[in-house]
Amino acid sequence: MSDQVSDFDFDLPPALVAEHPARPRDAARLLDIMPTGPFHDRVVRDLPTLLRPGDLLVANDTAVIPAQLDARRGEARIGITLDRILPDGTWHALARNARRLRAGDVLTFPGTPNTAAIVSRDDEGGVILRFDTEGEAFDAFLQKAGVLALPPYIDRPQGPTEQDRQDYATIFAAHRGAVAAPTAGLHFTPQLLAALDAAGVERCTLTLHVGAGTFLPVRGDSIAGHRMHAERGVITEETAERLNRTRRAGGRIVAVGTTSLRLLESAADPDGTIRPFDGDTAIFIRPGYRFRAVDLLMTNFHLPRSTLFMLVCAFAGYDRMRDAYAHAIGTGYRFYSYGDACLLHRAPPPEGTGA
Repeated sequence: MSDQVSDFDFDLPPALVAEHPARPRDAARLLDIMPTGPFHDRVVRDLPTLLRPGDLLVANDTAVIPAQLDARRGEARIGITLDRILPDGTWHALARNARRLRAGDVLTFPGTPNTAAIVSRDDEGGVILRFDTEGEAFDAFLQKAGVLALPPYIDRPQGPTEQDRQDYATIFAAHRGAVAAPTAGLHFTPQLLAALDAAGVERCTLTLHVGAGTFLPVRGDSIAGHRMHAERGVITEETAERLNRTRRAGGRIVAVGTTSLRLLESAADPDGTIRPFDGDTAIFIRPGYRFRAVDLLMTNFHLPRSTLFMLVCAFAGYDRMRDAYAHAIGTGYRFYSYGDACLLHRAPPPEGTGA
């Protein structure tokens, strides 16, 4: 497999970029992609019939914060997108016009009394900020001053709407801290969860706070030169034991979204045992990666040349995913955060790998 980013490019008609989600959410289309054979066009509410009793569905319970802020340094406007909170309480953020910033600068936020001091700046547009408030007061500040950092391909010239606040939240959301939604989870409804329960499919959650780095393109021509941004993740001891118990009983681990998959693989031993996890992960999964923990992946359709398209090619096979995306484009599937989904069955490892 080549190391060239161009190998993961494809032509996508702009009309297939979803501007709004399906209603109801579980009415979105679902492309069932087995390792071989024809592709099957289904809908998300078919999921209970595609899984087995004893399978364990693993969803990301992160909740999106209004992470985009309009700041000022004197008269200069500085666009801030929060990325992740650090152990000392400071925030890593991406900043437009970051070259104007220096350590010690103080940012203000129109309409609020709050400020943030620049602790440091890097050469890639990142800054470390220390806000003058924290806890519940900080949450209140974000609700007043921040807006959703919707992906750039969702066209909102006037900014995110009140409907977006509802649409860009999953039914699993419990722990605030994500910049972007784990979008595979957007397809689930109370009715779908009840149907999964009735089918004997088990459920659990983990937490991966999706950072602003998810919006950044792969720069350069070589995959090897790309550096993933770290994201904070938690798998509790109880959840790790449920995952391991499922595997011992012959059930399959079904990751809802690439975020769930990335954290599960970050916490997995070489033999597939899942360990409790509480820390940062910057795992970069691309063709050649040997999967340890996940058997099936439900995910949306991703950007050309993106790390997430590389991930699904690693999971289900490069040629298989090229063909699947061609099928999806040819039959009008809707792409990206508000779009349709696919269910990927992990490709068997190549002969002779010992996997």
